[in-house]
Amino acid sequence: MSANKTIISVLSALALGFVSATACATPHIKHWISASGAKVLFVEDHNIPMLDVAVSVPAGSSFDTASKSGLASMTHHLLDLGTAQLSEDDISRGLADTGAQLGGSFDQDRASVSLRTLSSEVERSKALAIMAQVVQQPVFSDAVLAREKARVVAALKEAETQPASIADKAFQKAVFGAHPYALQTSGEVATVEQITVQDLKDFYAAHYAASRAVVAIMGDVSQAQAEAMAEQLTAALPVSSAQTELPAVVMRIPESEQRIAHPATQSHILLGAPGISRSDPDYFPLYVGNYILGGGGFVSRLMNEVREKRGLAYSVYSYFMPMKQPGALQIGLQTKKEQADEALNLVRNTLAEFIAKGPTEKELLAAKQNIVGGFPLRIDSNRKILDYLSVIGFYDLPLTYLDDFSGKVEKVTVRQIHEAFARHIHPEHMATVIVGAPDALPSKSGDGHQ
Repeated sequence: MSANKTIISVLSALALGFVSATACATPHIKHWISASGAKVLFVEDHNIPMLDVAVSVPAGSSFDTASKSGLASMTHHLLDLGTAQLSEDDISRGLADTGAQLGGSFDQDRASVSLRTLSSEVERSKALAIMAQVVQQPVFSDAVLAREKARVVAALKEAETQPASIADKAFQKAVFGAHPYALQTSGEVATVEQITVQDLKDFYAAHYAASRAVVAIMGDVSQAQAEAMAEQLTAALPVSSAQTELPAVVMRIPESEQRIAHPATQSHILLGAPGISRSDPDYFPLYVGNYILGGGGFVSRLMNEVREKRGLAYSVYSYFMPMKQPGALQIGLQTKKEQADEALNLVRNTLAEFIAKGPTEKELLAAKQNIVGGFPLRIDSNRKILDYLSVIGFYDLPLTYLDDFSGKVEKVTVRQIHEAFARHIHPEHMATVIVGAPDALPSKSGDGHQ
């Protein structure tokens, strides 16, 4: 077997679950500020010959404008499609030759580029050199932009026919109004079609700044090597003073209900409101409480009431999406059109009762046991730990977040959950969207919110 095939085989084995023997232990996080000004979080682990690295910046879709919706996503997408020294094919071949994997993530708050590679010096050095160019020297060519715009526009047009996408788009607008969180992460057909190469260059220069970057490093390298890597990946990032603060989210939105006709056989229902930010002091009571309400799968109250007792839906869920600013509490389900109103009323009544009375002690005990018992699975791979490092650094969470997690869950009381939900969730200030509605009633809504 060739050296390259051996590398790829090892990486495949790792991806299928071969993880560090110490992965289930709470990792020791080291941190510092690099010479470039980037924040660095590092976990050293020599149990497997693997390195995971991610660079994150505040450059998500909330930094778009309504007229340029989709620009942030397009900028992130084109990073690895050509650099000052490497063509798109060069990047693909270089990664394949070393058995490395380049990836990334993108949401309303942040954009990130990640790398997974073997930690041996030759492979690591080649892979990091490619990542450094992708992050710091992207070339946004007219030809590549034209091709990718066509692809994105085709996908957006297809999404406009899908009930789940229609519901999500309407829900985000109903919950966030004119706030940038209402913008679609991939943009709109009309705005994407207008994106230019200069737009991409300007957005990159404004938002991919070293001083706001977070570098997460996990794996088989020393701290000295990690320090050099962080500098290699950020030293040539732009210097920018662009505004990164987001406007406040309006928490008490007007009650609204949109019924959108669609030929789908089932109604897609979403309801919710602005929820919590990453820094909210009620984070853990709301997290545990939501597990009981609708985040715990078959042991949740919504699942029990809607599916188990009445068979109105195969699945029903709820979750909080904590962001820099409060993200949404979202409750969702699909059901037969003829029983959509019955299911929706049941969900509303279940939520109202939960807010009014809180959970039972029995429900709380079961939730704590499930959450704490499942915690080792949250940190059982290098990649999962890397993701936590990025989140901890980006949202300025305590470095002891993982150490404290189980203890904070254990300390949550029924009263804390009851009071936290009463403070944050108001049934009379919620948005509802039904796509594939059982009738074509006009949508009812209050005044628009800013």
